[in-house]
Amino acid sequence: MDDAQLLRYSRHILLDEIDIEGQEKLLAARALVIGAGGLGSPAALYLASAGVGSITIVDDDAVDLTNLQRQIVHTTARVGQPKADSARAAMLALNPDIAVHALRERADAERLLALARGADVVLDCSDNFATRHAVNRACFAAGVPLVSGAVIRFDGQISVYDPRDPHSPCYSCLFPEDQRFEDVACSTMGVFAPLVGVVGAMQAAEALKLLAGVGRSLAGRLLLLDGRAMEWSEIRVARNPECGVCRQR
Repeated sequence: MDDAQLLRYSRHILLDEIDIEGQEKLLAARALVIGAGGLGSPAALYLASAGVGSITIVDDDAVDLTNLQRQIVHTTARVGQPKADSARAAMLALNPDIAVHALRERADAERLLALARGADVVLDCSDNFATRHAVNRACFAAGVPLVSGAVIRFDGQISVYDPRDPHSPCYSCLFPEDQRFEDVACSTMGVFAPLVGVVGAMQAAEALKLLAGVGRSLAGRLLLLDGRAMEWSEIRVARNPECGVCRQR
């Protein structure tokens, strides 16, 4: 690190658990963020500010006025622009020393697998079960840890699914692909704006911990947030030995 980097990341370096070695791991790391919406906004900004050296953000949507109530990576001036490009502009404005790759696409299974293989951690900030399952399959095939979050109305959840840990379940262990779960869109049900900030920031925190080798991840634990009471609940989750995604691990 040069003098400017030592100053920029000094508050991380002061932490004994991170120090210079941990910050250098972050600078050398590659993160993949799926979705530049409510969750992806704070997650991407915190990854950028923390100095994750290479961040790829994938989103095929454009910024809409209704997004600005909660998607803080975008601005009124960028309404109509691709979300991936808008997020990249905000991330580089915050930290111009990192590399940000904006992909304006809806990645299919083959593409997701290729992207996951080029990452050290994946953050699923999408808003539908089909994408979450596709990302989960790609991460377990690539052997890359997945940080998954979701928010709707006043409810949020977050967990880590880590194929490197033989005891860690995958997303499909909790939400089997052969069971029908109804996608609930915030466009019809609404979403309390600060909750995506809370969960998205926690996704960034879990990703940074994984990259720097700090602390204990949420693998095997699902955190549920009731935003009305502002109460967290923790559920211990185990691998499903019959899971179609991770049983061959």
